[in-house]
Amino acid sequence: MTNNLHRRRLAAFVFLAALLVWQQSARAQSAPPATPAQVAAAAAADPQLPDGPVKPTWNSISNNYAVPDWWRDAKFGIMMHWGLYAVPAHGSEWYELHMYSDTATIQWHQQHFGTQDKFGYKDFIPMFTAAKWDPDAWADLFKKAGAKFVVPTAEHHDGFSLWDSAYNKYNAKLMGPKRDLIGDLGKAVRAKGLKFGVSNHSIEHYTFVRINPSLQTNDLYDPAWADFYSVANRNQPGDLQKFLTLWVAKNFELIDKYQPDLIWFDNGVNGRVFDPLKLKVAAYYYNRAKEWGKQVTFSTKDSAYLAGSVLDCERMSRAPAQLTDYPWQVDDPVLYRFGYTADPEHPDIARPDGVVRNLINNVSKNGGLLLNISPKADGTIPDNQQQLLLNIGKWLEVNGDAIYATRPWTKAGEGGGAAQAYRFTTKGGALYAIALGWPGAQATITSLAAGAPGVDKITGVELLGHNGALEFTQDAEGLKVKMPADKPCDYAYALKIAGLKLP
Repeated sequence: MTNNLHRRRLAAFVFLAALLVWQQSARAQSAPPATPAQVAAAAAADPQLPDGPVKPTWNSISNNYAVPDWWRDAKFGIMMHWGLYAVPAHGSEWYELHMYSDTATIQWHQQHFGTQDKFGYKDFIPMFTAAKWDPDAWADLFKKAGAKFVVPTAEHHDGFSLWDSAYNKYNAKLMGPKRDLIGDLGKAVRAKGLKFGVSNHSIEHYTFVRINPSLQTNDLYDPAWADFYSVANRNQPGDLQKFLTLWVAKNFELIDKYQPDLIWFDNGVNGRVFDPLKLKVAAYYYNRAKEWGKQVTFSTKDSAYLAGSVLDCERMSRAPAQLTDYPWQVDDPVLYRFGYTADPEHPDIARPDGVVRNLINNVSKNGGLLLNISPKADGTIPDNQQQLLLNIGKWLEVNGDAIYATRPWTKAGEGGGAAQAYRFTTKGGALYAIALGWPGAQATITSLAAGAPGVDKITGVELLGHNGALEFTQDAEGLKVKMPADKPCDYAYALKIAGLKLP
């Protein structure tokens, strides 16, 4: 798809993005929205943007950007929400917001940790130890899961940086774990041959904490932690501009220190008022990538970036329903929430068959899957999450040829029932028809009927994981394949079909 078409396609999301920004600002209570003047001043401030071929305009970024080949081929990545919120492990990764604003969470916090004036969110920092964390073991697990790239949360809405930052003293190197979590994980992941990205949610930090009027005492106005909470100084002249300048500096730092292959931004950057900041960061990132000789990309929700980004959809419910002419991905959690919680009312975890089918459905429609896991505060990944990843990897070990480095066919699939539902991908002159359930003795693919438009005579059929060619016939009802007695794997089954003239 051309860059112009890509921009027009993404522009369809502008209304939704504007609605989300309005909702966020309406929730922000005392936090004032950014003004164009504040954003412009922040964009003009240090650090300056060095000269380079990519200029801070949407046209220049569009003309210098292409979706990386490695990302088009990867299809499956792992992200994680890991931070201070894993210590209380209650509610969600938005615990900081809720412990000061939501009545039920306020009471839960007081029952477990004490009142908010005696034990605030800042007091979770020394409890976030990562004492059992082994980045090499994580990287080995992600490799076995079949992931091709990994995207940890470098900074969530709470403003605590998981890297060794010269700009934010509230970081994991100086506090809590006393380790550069992003740097150490990046080294381990890349040693396994995987791509490494980072996610940054911090532009929402300035407006994140809101206060329930019934909460009479709290620690949010403690001068020693004013910059951590961004509450006491919200209405100070120029302070929002200072925060936005810091946002740019931290992104430059992430780019320079870790050379990420992908940067994932949360929905806080949706507002068009932030464009000068986004353009500055994007120009810096893509110019630096040219110096590194690397293919890189942003991934952002809705219409946050009008060029230079892969579209991200939060949760499978927001995935495109049809085959698209542009690439995209879904970030989807394995738990009810993105961050780790020990809440007994939400004990369930995603099933491997469901994750595999989500991956297949996305890939057949020109998308990918960024699966979110939820580590504990001590740096361990719960056993049930590890087993889920290993089960996915076991399936991909057999069927990865039908997923990795594939491209869509002229249609995403056929059939609604699992037993005779198929999803299509293509690669190297082969069409893959992935059955979402075991077809039984015979697989019948009606899209490949003899004489159907664009369908040639099939010359061979194989089943991935099974030795030898399969018997088949092709008539007006479809391609009919005699299936073997034994299943080669669980969940879904990929037929490799030869003979078609593929686009």
